[in-house]
Amino acid sequence: MSKLSQAIAEGDGISILVEVEDAATASAAERQGADGLAVRRGANAVRATSQLPLLHFGGIIDASGVAADAVVVPVDLAQWDEGHAHGLECVVRVTHAHDLGRALEAFDPGIFLLSTDPDSDEDPLEALLALLHDVPAGKLAIAELHDATAEDVAELERAGVDAVLVAPGDVAALVPAGPPDV
Repeated sequence: MSKLSQAIAEGDGISILVEVEDAATASAAERQGADGLAVRRGANAVRATSQLPLLHFGGIIDASGVAADAVVVPVDLAQWDEGHAHGLECVVRVTHAHDLGRALEAFDPGIFLLSTDPDSDEDPLEALLALLHDVPAGKLAIAELHDATAEDVAELERAGVDAVLVAPGDVAALVPAGPPDV
């Protein structure tokens, strides 16, 4: 189990991953209780600042070069294999149920990044919950909901999402104080 999977799977409740761009936001997220960080740029500064699990959006070579723990890949066997060859955990990004099915058939990933289609008029939370329905038991699911509220996080947790990827902000306010109502 990789550092990212372990951070998401252990502990009580839903894990919070924060997308950051620099050392200052990484430090703030860590102080506020983030379980992991995600980067699109500024990965070197983030890695130098924090030892939290690091999920990299971007190229596999770039992710490997900054000592990321995991990399986001599309439903593509070649990229999946390349990521693993570089010692990275591959998080497969899906926006539609058919993508999820293709990934399960092609290479059976252990962790999914559930994302919404930016061109869709569907409510992002509802779209993520619908995608979650197709994630098999035993697989980890990260919901990408950058503007999540505490209520959204609680709903995702009740539904069985393992982690939520959010924008920097008041991370502590997103984590429910007690166990979710089921």
